[in-house]
Amino acid sequence: MSLAAKLEDLGRPLVEEQLRHPTVAGIARGDLDEAVFRSWLEQDYLFLLDYVRVFSRLAWQAPDAHVGDLVDLAHATFHDELDLHRDLSGTFGANLENPVKGPACAAYTGFLLDSAASYGEGLAALYPCMWGYSTLGARLAEDPPDEPRYRRWVDTYADPGFAELTRRVAVMIDEADPDPERARELFLTGMRHEIDFWDVPL
Repeated sequence: MSLAAKLEDLGRPLVEEQLRHPTVAGIARGDLDEAVFRSWLEQDYLFLLDYVRVFSRLAWQAPDAHVGDLVDLAHATFHDELDLHRDLSGTFGANLENPVKGPACAAYTGFLLDSAASYGEGLAALYPCMWGYSTLGARLAEDPPDEPRYRRWVDTYADPGFAELTRRVAVMIDEADPDPERARELFLTGMRHEIDFWDVPL
């Protein structure tokens, strides 16, 4: 079994924990309090800006074969995901002009930016976000919410194109071959940050 596949096995119980989280469960039902999702949008907007920086830092270290992959990931994050946030922000009244990072966002982005100092370790640290959201999207799409704004959010992360980007990261992890114990530690830390991130500041 590849290292990325082993990390996914470790992460599956934590995806289940996310699915039980009140914020995710509210998105799944389509009845999440708009104030909660508005806050999540603002926090995730700030997170994604730093996520682009993480991809960029890793691209600088990447072997030639994967520079393009990481540039593609930075591009997709900056344009596709952030465009979704910009569009949804109007319908939810989110403030994307001068939002402030909450504790969970600051802790997670700090962890990722620090981890990106090492190519293989940085990939293992960021994999919970890529793989986790792709997995969440696929699960939620099995019974998507009727509310169109939440349905659009689910469709974004259930998109096969997003799953393909996730598979490309898995290949990069396996080829980078970081220390397995360190990769597991970083991956599990990232998964805990993912869960904490749903506790948005209000």
